[in-house]
Amino acid sequence: MGTFVNPGNGAFQVALNSEIYVDKTDLLKFTNKVMNTLQGYICNSRPRRFGKSITANMLTAYYSCGCDSKEMFTDLTISKDPDFEKVKLWYDGYLLGNEQVYRSK
Repeated sequence: MGTFVNPGNGAFQVALNSEIYVDKTDLLKFTNKVMNTLQGYICNSRPRRFGKSITANMLTAYYSCGCDSKEMFTDLTISKDPDFEKVKLWYDGYLLGNEQVYRSK
C-alpha cells in the first residue's frame, strides 16, 4: 500500500471543535461547480492568519478518498447542495520501495 498525502480529516475535525469556527463550505460548492473546467484552478491566497490552513484542511477532509467525512459536513452549508455526496478526487500515488505508480480508489 502506498502513502497518502493528507491521509485524514483529523485537522479539520479540530477546527470544527473550535468555538470560533466559521462555516465556509460554500467554497466547496463553488469548487464542485468549476471542477474539470478552465476555471478549476483556484488560488487560496489570503493574508497571514486568515484561514488558509483551515480551508486546506476542509478541502482535504471533503475530497479525500482515504477517510469518510460525511458526518463532519452534515450540519454545514455544503450538506444542502445536491452534489454533497457525489464528488471525490482520484489521484495518482507512488508506492515507496517498489517504485510503482497507482491510482487511488
